Amino acid sequence: MTHKFVGLGKDGEKIYLYNRDKKRVRQVLWGDWLLIDENRLNDGMGAGWLPVKWGRKKDWYIKEEHTIDKRPLEIIFVDVGQGDGAVLITPETAQEERIMIIDAGEGGNMFAFLNGRFKAYRGFDFEAAIITHPDMDHYLGFEDIFADHDIGFKTIYHSGLVERPVSGYFEKLGGVTIDPATGDKYLEDLATSTADIEDIFGDSSVIGRFVFPRVMNKAVSNPKITDFKMLSTFHGSVENERTYMPGFAPSDGRDYTIEVLGPVVEFDQNNTPRLRRISSDYGMTKNGHSVILRLTYGNFKILFGGDLNVPAEKFLLKHYTGRQSFPTRSNPDYIPMIIEARKWFESEVMKVCHHGSEKVTDAFMEAVNPACFVISSGDQEGHVHPRPDLLGRLGKFGRGESPVILSTELQRSTREREDKKLVDQLQKDIKELASNPSDELQQSISEDIRTLAKTNVDVYGAIYLKTDGERLITAFKIEAESDLDKWFYFEYEIDSSGELSLT
Repeated sequence: MTHKFVGLGKDGEKIYLYNRDKKRVRQVLWGDWLLIDENRLNDGMGAGWLPVKWGRKKDWYIKEEHTIDKRPLEIIFVDVGQGDGAVLITPETAQEERIMIIDAGEGGNMFAFLNGRFKAYRGFDFEAAIITHPDMDHYLGFEDIFADHDIGFKTIYHSGLVERPVSGYFEKLGGVTIDPATGDKYLEDLATSTADIEDIFGDSSVIGRFVFPRVMNKAVSNPKITDFKMLSTFHGSVENERTYMPGFAPSDGRDYTIEVLGPVVEFDQNNTPRLRRISSDYGMTKNGHSVILRLTYGNFKILFGGDLNVPAEKFLLKHYTGRQSFPTRSNPDYIPMIIEARKWFESEVMKVCHHGSEKVTDAFMEAVNPACFVISSGDQEGHVHPRPDLLGRLGKFGRGESPVILSTELQRSTREREDKKLVDQLQKDIKELASNPSDELQQSISEDIRTLAKTNVDVYGAIYLKTDGERLITAFKIEAESDLDKWFYFEYEIDSSGELSLT
């Protein structure tokens, strides 16, 4: 059997699979993988139709004009609840395909997604896991993934700031040193190599109750994970004064690149790499040194903003524009700074920093100037993410007349937990079981209890981004449970004059 991919409909046209009667049975999305059943190529459907094997038992069809031979690059912002978790799938196929997991949330949603999408439980080797920084809602979801020795990663990347199994705050990161010449404070005990990670986390007897060390110990103990690297503006592939993920620089000959914009490494008098303590607050410093990535494919750029905050964004803007101080909005130097910063940060799509926290700068949003914002957040958290005031600011600083704001939390579809009819029936059946026991009634009660215990999520809020460099869509599943009306998406393109339009 051969395969093709679902094409992108013209002018927003939806694409469907059909049954033998040429009736629509399922909406499909650009880039979906199609297994063409060559044994049914001449089964009477006529010219222009391709037989598709969908799942194990469904023999359906698709119009040949709605298929393509090369798939788009795909990013899935997984609904991990509170936290971040994204999966990047490159447009190559077979052995050239690369799959990267950028953060994994705090719970089990990422593990479940990987098993469902890639059949990881059968054994799978991914290109990379990227832990943007050591916050639980970014790394804890990796624990079960790393603990599964059927799942491997070529490399695990991190920010160089790893929490050691010791008490304290900055002590976890190796402590703070003061530069004798400037008085600035730095984090110098960075974990840069596999040997560093194995030395810090290889001995399970010292892990105790420390969570990040426990997760990293699982990774060190996995025989299919053998390489650990810091990823920063210094630790990567440097070309033309920009830094890229190893294997994804311009010289690697791909149609796309992945640039590393943070953390920003500085050096002491002995040329030793270090990270500035950008805040006296421990959380703001480790968050502020998140791994920041910008993917470029053709006309489109996507920025992964980690958990940046106000001091971190000001630090980055000053660094990339060569300024010693941060100008206020009324300062004549403010607009020139924004224009210069856009050379580094401007992107059509932005994974919003810190789950929609309000602790971000207008200047950074102006520099990124995206047409689409993606927010990853959850229900059960005390931070009120995404913040309502932040949503207003995103609309204000977004590109175009109608900036799009997508949220895994807001795109999720839930139902009321209470099912009065089922509860009443259960109470009736339990009374009946007490006076007239039967295996059949007991089984019915057990099934009803399992139904009540199920999650109240009907549709998870995963957000899908797909692009071939010329067009880009952001899509999510519609709340209504219908195979014919399954997806809603926004389509973007850039015209010959360089203007972005939402079609």
